[in-house]
Amino acid sequence: MDPNKPPGLPGVTGMPWLQQLGRGRGFQPEVPAVGRGRGLQYSTEGLGIGRARGFTTPGDTPLVQFGRGATFPMSEPLTGFARGLPVPPDNGGLGRAGVLGRARGLLLSAAADPWAGVARGAILPGLEPQHRQTPPCETMIQDPKEETPSLTEQVATKNVDVPTPGQGATLVSMFRGVGIDPLKTSWGRGAPPVGREAGDLGAQLKHQVAPVGVISSPGRRPEEVMGSSEPFHKAGTKGTPVTVGSNHIPICCKNEAVYQYHVTFSPNVESMAMRFGMMKDHRSTTGEVVAFDGSILYLPVKLKDVVSLKSVRRTDNQEVEITVQMTKILPPNSDLCLPFYNVVLRRVMKILGLKLVGRNHYDPDSAIILGKHRLQVWPGYATCIKRTDGGLYLSVDVTHKVLRNDSVLDVMKVLYEQSKESFQDECTKELIGSIVITRYNNRTYRIDDIEWSKSPKDTFTMFDGSETSFVDYYSKNYGIEIKEMDQPLLIHRPKERSKPGGKQIITGQVLLVPELSFMTGIPEKMRKDFKAMKDLTMHINVSAEQHTHSIKQLLKNIAGNAETLTELNRWGLDISTDLLVTHGRILPQETICLQSSSYVTTSDVSWSREVGRDACISCIPMNIWAVFYPRRCADQVEELVSTFLKVAGPMGLRLERPNRVELRDDRTETYVKTIHSQLSREPNMQLVVCIMTGNRDDLYTAIKKLCCIKSPIPSQAINVRTISQPQKLRSVAQKILLQINSKLGGELWTVNVPLKHLMVVGVDVHHDTSKKSRSVMGFVASVNSSLTRWYSRVTFQAPNEEIISGFKLCLSAALQKYYEVNHNLPEKIVVYRDGVSDGQLKMVELYEIPQLLTCFQAFPSYEPKLVFIVVQKRISTTLYSCSADRFGTPPPGTILDHSLTHSDWMDFYLMAHQIRQGCGLPTHYVCVYNTANLSPDHLQRLTYKMCHLYWNWPGTIRVPAPCKYAHKVAYLCGQYLHAEPAIQLSDKLYFL
Repeated sequence: MDPNKPPGLPGVTGMPWLQQLGRGRGFQPEVPAVGRGRGLQYSTEGLGIGRARGFTTPGDTPLVQFGRGATFPMSEPLTGFARGLPVPPDNGGLGRAGVLGRARGLLLSAAADPWAGVARGAILPGLEPQHRQTPPCETMIQDPKEETPSLTEQVATKNVDVPTPGQGATLVSMFRGVGIDPLKTSWGRGAPPVGREAGDLGAQLKHQVAPVGVISSPGRRPEEVMGSSEPFHKAGTKGTPVTVGSNHIPICCKNEAVYQYHVTFSPNVESMAMRFGMMKDHRSTTGEVVAFDGSILYLPVKLKDVVSLKSVRRTDNQEVEITVQMTKILPPNSDLCLPFYNVVLRRVMKILGLKLVGRNHYDPDSAIILGKHRLQVWPGYATCIKRTDGGLYLSVDVTHKVLRNDSVLDVMKVLYEQSKESFQDECTKELIGSIVITRYNNRTYRIDDIEWSKSPKDTFTMFDGSETSFVDYYSKNYGIEIKEMDQPLLIHRPKERSKPGGKQIITGQVLLVPELSFMTGIPEKMRKDFKAMKDLTMHINVSAEQHTHSIKQLLKNIAGNAETLTELNRWGLDISTDLLVTHGRILPQETICLQSSSYVTTSDVSWSREVGRDACISCIPMNIWAVFYPRRCADQVEELVSTFLKVAGPMGLRLERPNRVELRDDRTETYVKTIHSQLSREPNMQLVVCIMTGNRDDLYTAIKKLCCIKSPIPSQAINVRTISQPQKLRSVAQKILLQINSKLGGELWTVNVPLKHLMVVGVDVHHDTSKKSRSVMGFVASVNSSLTRWYSRVTFQAPNEEIISGFKLCLSAALQKYYEVNHNLPEKIVVYRDGVSDGQLKMVELYEIPQLLTCFQAFPSYEPKLVFIVVQKRISTTLYSCSADRFGTPPPGTILDHSLTHSDWMDFYLMAHQIRQGCGLPTHYVCVYNTANLSPDHLQRLTYKMCHLYWNWPGTIRVPAPCKYAHKVAYLCGQYLHAEPAIQLSDKLYFL
């Protein structure tokens, strides 16, 4: 189909079914319903076909494949475009009262009545035969003896007028909910936009029979049942072309195929070790190169379709027959091959002498010693073989492991000197949850508990049943003499691990000796030391040139080692010696809008000077506010207030002198009592400003709990050290005033967003530190058209629950607030969801998005268009600018939407921020759902615009502003409040 000629529905007068729209889930009371099981086979008598993957129905009629591998007989002409749920011809209808159900993917027979099932994001079959170009992912298979009639022929037999807008209100709302207007149809996930923003509404639908083997849904690419397909078009066009590099190295597969076999043992052998041993005995048949998980065998060579082998079970001399049966022939770049390719890669890294610590490989011999800070830094690599739109790549990221020269015993001794009375409590507080490394085997462990009743003199049982003490064990096996005999032992409890076969195995607990366990990570005290962190980041945040040099050195080592090449050649893998260099784009620069001025951003995307000299969009007058400070900070407070009054005018702020409240001491109790007393005397107080000495989490927590929960009022905490440098005071005062204006409900700046009636939502999750990893969801939504007013909510979740269950509650409240402000509801809602890994994308699609869709039912006749974008920051992809074989840092606005993108989703990489130190780390955006017909350019430009709207920083940030706001409010509640803040503050950015 030509994307420049969007289909429409002009002249449709024969669709009486449009007036019979039920909102059921596709079940009919009189006819037995068909389950949505995967892989179940049904008879064809009176039943539809479930969403089976790859199963066929009985019958001799020609088969056509629809949806996800399900096939059905073509004895009757069928028309539709859905997720592979055909309905038999004798069914009178679907849903409640026998009308069309709003189920996803119902394929209806065209024999009795011209009904067509329309799923989310689907194309209605054409009304007039026209020439059309088959999309690259589409395959047409048809019985050569029987031509499938088009919908044109069937509709022509019935002349019923299409209902008018007044009559078809139900129709309109139903269609809009699934992303289709009655007179506009849209392609599904990731396809070129068709409909409201794509062109002429009067364009004709193109003639098409339901495409074979294609599914469509609003966010994913079409999938084919058989064969491979080209990536669907998801690249934008806006911006300036630029050459970019990446830390991905192309891999060529020399083998023609990889063969998958199913292995069965008769009688059954339960022990995995025995299964592996038996298969190893038959290497003469299978070859030396195998990948076997206990039941599935992968080989680079082809055996007979069925191979029978015999082995003897050594425990009882029982003869076991092994049947090896071929099940699949895979292309060598198949996703099923990636796990054992990565096993091969781990062997290669081991051959090169790198040590595996956690998931990454490090080189202890090249350790950087920071003796002054008692640290050492191990350089290393995080490697992974993966398949993307561009093919098979080796992803290499340069990483570092920070190790401390202090053992756990050293830390215990320091704690004992500091607090002898509460020594055990302090140890528990300091050490539990820390990650330690045992250097005798380079393994890392998490400290889960401390066993005070045991010592290295105690004994434990070995695998062979013999008893030995910890002292003797380490002396005999590692040649290590333990010196401190009375130290307690550390407990590590491994997580449950599942082995092939699905059985969960609890591995018990591991006891560690503190003297031999070394702390990892950066000490908390050092994190607050600016000079120490500067020394450390010099070695960790390497430049693009250093980054690429390290990667090239690894590739050179692999190519120059005969043993590594032999290992790779076993599976036919050939790793290139050059990094990927491809074409990207730099998005156009945005215009920042203030109250009476606007300006285009410069190349460094910073506008700190402009916001300090021009008036903000709206300012809240500060008439009644108070400053609380200890007596020794009186001079700094006087200087700060004077500077506030000087800089407020140009920024458009009206500022009265504050109530200055001097505290007799800086105890937490004094602050809380005085603030509470002041708020009781002055109920119209607008703002509380607290001047604090030192980094005191207890004081900060107490102030925030008081001002966010008990007596809700915006509050500003300022460390006295921040305002103690006179040469920087003016700049600091400007930033504090901007932050205060935001907290009071003022609006600082915005950008031009052409989409009208738009709500942008940001969501993030933080894990509460106080209550066993209880999760906190931060939710922030825009409530006006200029995206300058925000509504925030917080909900708490069960332990380790990353998927948001309170989504519905928060969005309903945000929609009500939007209606209060605008007297209408948003037509488009764009959700940016942070903190989701690739493995959770499907869960988001199946769980979170349906919550949002059901939320809209609370509002009468309301069906907005929805876009759901997952934001991923923790990725291994790095981008470089390329110029004459030199790699550098790419400029802000650099985007890559091909080659490294997912083959299953509409996604892109965007680097919105200015890189001042280190490499170009982009953010990965995955569009999981899109019924708003937003094209790739729309999605990319909107996302870049959102990165300009974080009011705590006059420049672009790495993620969209609503995501950052959601993170800030979730962090505040999870780290300090441990409770939901007062609802009175929800329309203010009190958490900045």
